[in-house]
Amino acid sequence: MEVKKEIFADNIGQISFTGGMVRFDYMTIQPGDDGVSAAEAARVIMPLHGFLNAAGSMQQLVDKLLEAGVLTERARAEEKTAEKPARKPRKKAAK
Repeated sequence: MEVKKEIFADNIGQISFTGGMVRFDYMTIQPGDDGVSAAEAARVIMPLHGFLNAAGSMQQLVDKLLEAGVLTERARAEEKTAEKPARKPRKKAAK
């Protein structure tokens, strides 16, 4: 059996659409001397049709979690308005 790479992310820092592709920047929360900050963990790039399929699948899961009582509409609304940690600027790679 092939081992698949797993990536943990606390949140999505940014989603963008450029050149016909959707880009997700996944973030992890890192403790530091100045409190908590976000660090980029990975970037996933997919074609628009893949993004639309994924969005539909995620909505189906949210609906199932609401139906099962794992999520409530109130918790969902609170999660959407929760503060995101400040994002540090990305370092540019040396050429």
